[in-house]
Amino acid sequence: MTSVIRHTTVDSADAYGLAQFWSKVLDLPVHEDDKPGDEEVLIEEAKVLFINVPEAKTVKNRLHFCLQPEDRTRDEEIHRVLALGATLVADRRNPDGTGWAVLADPEGNEFCVLRSAAERAS
Repeated sequence: MTSVIRHTTVDSADAYGLAQFWSKVLDLPVHEDDKPGDEEVLIEEAKVLFINVPEAKTVKNRLHFCLQPEDRTRDEEIHRVLALGATLVADRRNPDGTGWAVLADPEGNEFCVLRSAAERAS
């Protein structure tokens, strides 16, 4: 029998706070049993678990999320996520419409925003 990935775990200084940010980004709720101050907080539908750890993030992620917007353009999604509290780390968008943007969540975890499926098709 093979294994399955139950969830991806994100080390956090504030698991609930970081889960709230990602809940807004993904438009998915945190698990109904999770509340402020919990040391583990799950966004069940995305299979992402946030856990409190004592150490701070110090280096670039070895694993990251790549977001592809479904109902807006890449640039609209970048603006939306920045308004939620992300920061722009590197702009890798190209004049021909290809490329992506590297952002960081409120705790400094990098992630990318790619072109939407509609943008890729055109």
